Parts: sequence; structure tokens; C-alpha cells
Amino acid sequence: MPKYNKDNFDIPVKDYDFAKISDVTSLIDQMKDAGGFTATKLARGRDILRNSLLKSEDDGILNWLSFPACLCATGTRGFFLEAIKNNKFNVIVTTCGTLDHDIARTFKSYFHGDFDLDDIALGNEGLNRLGNVIIPNECYGEILENVIIPWLGEIELERIEKNPDNPWLGFGSVELCWAIGKRINDESSLLYWAAKNRIPIVIPGLSDGAIGAQLFMHRQKNPDFIIDFLADEQILSDLTWTAKESHALMVGGGISKHHVIWWNQYRGGLDSAVGITTAPEYDGSLSGARLREAISWGKISPEAPQVVIEGDASLILPILGADLFN
Repeated sequence: MPKYNKDNFDIPVKDYDFAKISDVTSLIDQMKDAGGFTATKLARGRDILRNSLLKSEDDGILNWLSFPACLCATGTRGFFLEAIKNNKFNVIVTTCGTLDHDIARTFKSYFHGDFDLDDIALGNEGLNRLGNVIIPNECYGEILENVIIPWLGEIELERIEKNPDNPWLGFGSVELCWAIGKRINDESSLLYWAAKNRIPIVIPGLSDGAIGAQLFMHRQKNPDFIIDFLADEQILSDLTWTAKESHALMVGGGISKHHVIWWNQYRGGLDSAVGITTAPEYDGSLSGARLREAISWGKISPEAPQVVIEGDASLILPILGADLFN
């Protein structure tokens, strides 16, 4: 066990000087001196990300971004949009609902609601509540049903023309996202920019969402149609084994976070990591597990700079983005 004395702690806590705060960057800079529990972590996370993103255009540098779909139902989608549009991250891991919300919102709007609305009354009116966001049926399920099945028909014809003997070999979520993104003529779409910049979006749980349901329905009429989900794993394997450095911003937890740290164990762990979560640690969940736990599994390097910022990503990401993207 380490031994401490007062000489170990020689950085004084300072008050915020609001006269010197002119923008988000200067605010975060003062967080390093002022402290304030989570504020100190946010400042450290900003510094870790700033260092890793500066290397984003170098060959062999992986910058992973993982996040849950729910944030794409809010304006926080703009953080991910800016990141993908400007190649700040070069491998994305997320959940099926990200496709659902990204596609739906390119056609229709979602609306502000409230956490305390009557869900029975909402359901009777065909209004779906996601936290304090309201999503009418015609802005979600109906949109996806109308556009995805025709697109899948087009994609199937393209695949057969390309490889008549085995059209679905290598067709995983990465290729699916690019094929859909190619059909979205809207620069507000994550999929549009992922396809344009050829950034792989990996969705390990592709069947768990509205798009997954559409894939299943397409297969009812086209029984030879398959998703080669191991093709995605081959892409991640190739990226991981050849990476000189590997860094990650992991928002939330679950399958997206785990897929990032899982693949990085094969190269000795991530070289830096920032996590954002609202989950507690005491129940043993991956979502609540602090990044230091991943060191014991070899998924984060013992020397890696890392921090977990506790809080709502819809608040934290815009603050980070205002600094990092400017």
C-alpha cells in the first residue's frame, strides 16, 4: 500500500475567476485549478482526448468512439456528427437504435416532451416517449418501414451483381451502414458521413432494434439474405493488430463499451481511455465498472491515462465538443 504525507499533495485548490472565462476552453482550463469533484475529471478527460485526437490523422492510430443509441434521439447526435464528419474518430461501436434514430431524423423531427408525462395517454395517441423526447409513430416506425425494405432490395441486387456466387460474404454491419449511408442525401446524418469518409460503424447487437426487425422481415421474402457479423470482427481484428496506438472515448456501457475494450486486450490494452457514465459501480455491471477495473483484464494498459466522468452525457459531450472541435 502507498504511504502518503502532506508533501504528496502540493497543488492548491483555487476559486474560479469568472472575469477570465471567455469561452468553454478557458472554463475547462480553470476546472483543473478549481477542482470540484467531477469538474476535475472533466478537465482531465478533455486533456486526454485532446492528446489522442491530435493524432487522429496519423497512420496506425486508432481513435475509438462508443455510445448508446438514446443520445441520437437528442441534439447530442451533433457531437457524433461533428466527430465523424471531421474524422476525429476512425472506428465507431454503437447499438442498433443509432441507425433507427439517425435514419428517422433525416426524414422527420422528434419533439421536446417531459419525463413526467402520462405514458398511457401518450400511447393512446401514438406518441412514444424516450426520456423527455417525444417520437410520434409517423416519425419513427412508419418511416423506417417505408424506406428500409426498398433499400435492402437495392442493396441485395448490388451484392448479387458484385459476387453472384456468395453475395453476403463480408456483409456485416459495417458494409450495411455504408450501403444505407450512401442512400441518405442529408449531411445531418451520421450514416451519410460514415459512408462518405469510410469510417466503420460496428453494431454487435444489430438485431436489437427497428432496423434489425426490418432485416428479419426482408429475409422472410429473401431467405438467402444473411448478415455476416463475423466480417465486422475481422475488420476490428485487422485494425487492432496493426495499430501503433489505440485510444477510446466510451460513452455509457453495455455491449458497445465492452466491444471496444474486448478487442484492445489483444494488443495489451488501450493506450488512453475516457469514460462517461451515470451507472454505479457497486452492482458489478460493465456500464458502472470504472476503467481501472479493465486494467486487471488487460483491456487497458496500466500506464494508460484514463478517467471516468460521472454524469449525463447529454450535458458533458456538448461541453467537451465545444472545446475539442473548435
